[in-house]
Amino acid sequence: MKNYFDLTGRVAIVTGCSTGLGVQMARALASQGCTIIPIARRLDKLQEVAQMLKDEFGVEAYPIKCDITDTAVVEATVKEVMEKFGRIDVLINNAGTGAVAPAEDITDEQFANEMNIDLFGSFKVARAVAKQAMIPAKYGRIINIASMYGLVGNKVAPASPYHAAKGGVVNLTRALAAEWGKHGITVNSICPGYFITPLTESTLKSPWFTEYAHDTIPQERYGNEGELDTAALFLASPASSYVNGIMVPVDGGYTCV
Repeated sequence: MKNYFDLTGRVAIVTGCSTGLGVQMARALASQGCTIIPIARRLDKLQEVAQMLKDEFGVEAYPIKCDITDTAVVEATVKEVMEKFGRIDVLINNAGTGAVAPAEDITDEQFANEMNIDLFGSFKVARAVAKQAMIPAKYGRIINIASMYGLVGNKVAPASPYHAAKGGVVNLTRALAAEWGKHGITVNSICPGYFITPLTESTLKSPWFTEYAHDTIPQERYGNEGELDTAALFLASPASSYVNGIMVPVDGGYTCV
């Protein structure tokens, strides 16, 4: 019997891997034997995640503190991974932030920060990984974590910088897929809906937002922990070699109505 999700011997970088969805997707890849490089800005949290992955799945996990907005640090991080492991097969670009305020009140700094982390940061990591590891190897799986808000607007929680940045991630995914496909690299995007994470918990657990979600999501609930796992595994799989440049909404049907 073939295990299409088997990632034994593969090496994956997961950004924003100190909490939330990044940790969940790292666990999914580790469950299939993948070595995980969790990166984020909080080394203490990364060390906890790495130890958890080692204890639970018996895989190697190598945490690196990295600010994805700093080009030199990103380049050095990728170089360190290559020197230690000699390969990077999978990149999950998950690091992000979210400014919520009416568009007319958003500051230049808020908008710039959103773009710098969610969009430019994702590009910086993808660029470094592709150049140092994937293009030379003629193989790679890049998964950009966008958002259903990168596909639509919304009337409940004004977040224009987030929409703009994640919409940029969606079309950056298409551009990189078109450019790097010839190198054996696939570039795809997951567009999560409402999942409770440390970043979203206070909003999603409020009574008014819970009612809104019930009325607007066809499945009438938020996403549960683990419900992104198979999307990440599908796009990370060596078997998904002809899937390139797509967006996978994991949103309970929010964007279909």
